[in-house]
Amino acid sequence: MVSKKTCFLFTALFIIFAALPLKAAITPPVAAYSYLPETDMFRISPDAKYLAFRHAKNGQNRYVVNSLETGKRAGSINIGDLDPKDIYFIDNNRIIFVVSEFRNFLDYIDGKDHYSSAYIYEIKSGEVRPLLVPGYGIYKGQTGLGRLLGLSEDKNYAYMPAYVGGAFEDPTYNLLQIDLTKKRKPKTIERGTYDTRDYFVNNKGELIAREQFNSQKGVHSIEALVDGEWKLIFYDQTRLRSHAFVGLTPDFKSLVVLRAHNDRRTYYTMSLHDGTFSQPRFVKAGKGVSHVMSNAQRVVYGVAYEGFKPTYEFFDANLSKNIRNIQKQFPQNSVRIVDHSQDWKHIILHIEGNEFAGDYVLLSNGKAQHIVADRPQIGMDLINPVSILFYNASDGLKIPTLLTRPKHEKSGKRPLIVMPHGGPRSHDTFGFDYMAQFLANRGYMVIQPQFRGSSGFGFRFANKGYGEWGQKMQSDLNDAVNFAVTKHNADPERVCMVGWSYGGYAALLGAALNSDIYRCVVSINGVSDLVEMLSYLEERHGEDHEITYYWKSTITKHISSEKEVAKISPINHIENFNVPVLLFHAKDDLIVPPVQSENIYDALLDAGKKVELIQLDQEGHSINNNNASRFVVLKKIESFLKQHL
Repeated sequence: MVSKKTCFLFTALFIIFAALPLKAAITPPVAAYSYLPETDMFRISPDAKYLAFRHAKNGQNRYVVNSLETGKRAGSINIGDLDPKDIYFIDNNRIIFVVSEFRNFLDYIDGKDHYSSAYIYEIKSGEVRPLLVPGYGIYKGQTGLGRLLGLSEDKNYAYMPAYVGGAFEDPTYNLLQIDLTKKRKPKTIERGTYDTRDYFVNNKGELIAREQFNSQKGVHSIEALVDGEWKLIFYDQTRLRSHAFVGLTPDFKSLVVLRAHNDRRTYYTMSLHDGTFSQPRFVKAGKGVSHVMSNAQRVVYGVAYEGFKPTYEFFDANLSKNIRNIQKQFPQNSVRIVDHSQDWKHIILHIEGNEFAGDYVLLSNGKAQHIVADRPQIGMDLINPVSILFYNASDGLKIPTLLTRPKHEKSGKRPLIVMPHGGPRSHDTFGFDYMAQFLANRGYMVIQPQFRGSSGFGFRFANKGYGEWGQKMQSDLNDAVNFAVTKHNADPERVCMVGWSYGGYAALLGAALNSDIYRCVVSINGVSDLVEMLSYLEERHGEDHEITYYWKSTITKHISSEKEVAKISPINHIENFNVPVLLFHAKDDLIVPPVQSENIYDALLDAGKKVELIQLDQEGHSINNNNASRFVVLKKIESFLKQHL
C-alpha cells in the first residue's frame, strides 16, 4: 500500500517537473521528435545496489553500471552496433543481455537475417563473452541464440535452447547447459526432435517439461517428466496454437498457460503431474492478459492487462494495491513497470502521456527520484493532448481510437491525419507517440483507429479482422474520418492517411479505392502486393509453417483464389490512384521486403502518377536504428503534407 508520504513525494515530483523552465519555441525542430532516447534498458540489481542502463551518444553505444550507494560508475562496456532486447541481472557482478543485429547468412534466400545472441558481462573484470557461439558445438545456420530458459540454483549455469548438429547432419533443437563461470563448450541436457519448440526447467536445472508442435500435422502437445518417464499431459489438434505456455509456478509443479476465456486471454495453470487445468485466475472485467510478469527462471509472479494503458495484477495483493495507487497519481499518463528489486522495495517506472514525454523514475523505499527524460527538448508545455475515444463503424461495431489534437489550436477546421498501426494484430498505446506528436505540433489533428482485427481489446474484436483485409478493416478507417469530421471539427477536404507496415498497406489501398476521401497517402514499409507477400512468406518460412498458415487464414478466410487476393492488392489498382503517394522503405526490412514498395513505385511512375520513393539505408522494419533515418522520414512527411494538405 502506498503511504501518504509516498503520495506526497510523487506530488512533489510532479511539481518539480511542472516547475521546469518552459520551452521558448512552440515549434521544436524535427530533430526533437526524430531523436532516439540516449538512455534506456534500465535494470536494477536484485539487492538494489546497482543500476544498469544503455547509453548511446556520439557514436558510442555503451552499457553502463552505476552504484546506487556511491553514485560512481562500477562498470561500462562498448556494445557497438548491438541492440539489447532484454537484460537479466544475475547478481552484483554478472549481467546477461540479449542483443540483436543484422548478419549475413549465405544459405538464406535473401542473404540476410535477423540474428540474436546472449552475452554475459562480468562487471568487476570487464569481461564479455557470448553464451552460445555458432560453430562451437552449435549449428551455424541459425539466427536465434538469445533465449534464456532458466538458471541453476547456484547461478553458475544457464539453460538455453539451440539447434545442434554438424555440417552433414540434420540439426535438432536441444536443451543446453552453459557454464557462466568460464568459456566452455555447452553441454546437451536433452536432445530435441523435429517438433520441439520449448523446454521448461526448475530452479535446480532439471528438465521437467517439453513442448512440441508439428505444423504439418497440426498437433500441439506437452510432455512432462513424471517419476522418471515422459508422460503426455496436453494434446491439441490445431494449425494455430491457442494455448501459450509462458512460464512456471513458484513451486515448479505447474505450467502457466494463457488461453481464451470469455473472449479474453486469461491466466491458467496446468498441472505437470496429470495436465489438469486450474480455474482461470486474474479475470478482470473487460480486460484480458497481455503478458505475464516473470523472472529469469520463468517463474510468473503477476500479469499485465491489455488495453491502451498498462495495468497490473500480482499474486501479492498488497503489491497490486501499491502499483494501482502509484498509477492513480498520474491519471493523464501511462505508468509502466520497467524493473524492480527482488523485494519490490525499489521500482523503476516509465511515465509518458499528456504530461510527460517519457521519463524514468526510481521509487525507492517511498522516495521518488527522477532518473532521466527520453526527450529533453520537449517539455510539458509542448505535449499535445491525447484522448481515448470510441466511434461506431458503419456496421455498428464500436471502434476504440486515440485522438491527438494540436495544443495551440486555431479556430476553424483542422486538417486530419489518419494513422493506422501495423500488425495488423497489434494496437497503439496511450503515451508519447513521436510521429503523432510531431504532426500535431505542426497543426494536424491525428486519429489512430484501432480497427477490427487489432489486439488489446479481446479475441472477439481481434478475430473480426479475419478475412477483412481491404474490406471492413479498411472501412473502419474511413469511418474514423467521418467521426473526426462530425464530432471533432476535422476538415473533410484535407485528409491524409499515414501508415506503417499494415498501415502502409491500408494507406495505399485508401489511395486506390478512396481518393474521394484522402488527398494524399504515405506508406512506410508497407505491403502493396498480397499475392507476392504470401509467396515471400512461403519461401521464407515454408508452406506448412505456422506463420505462413496464420497470414493465409488472416487475409484469405473468405477468399478462395489467388485472383481474389489480387483484388485487394493496391498494386492491381494503379489506374485508380489519383492522389500523391509518398513511399518509404528500409533496405534491411525482413518483415516486409523492400520490393513491395519498389514494385508499386515503378508501376505508379510508369502510369504517370504522382509518387516518390525514399529508401532508408541500414534500417529495419521499425526504423529504430538511427536518428538520421527518423529525421529523413519526419522532415519529408512535413514537406509532403505542407504541399498537398
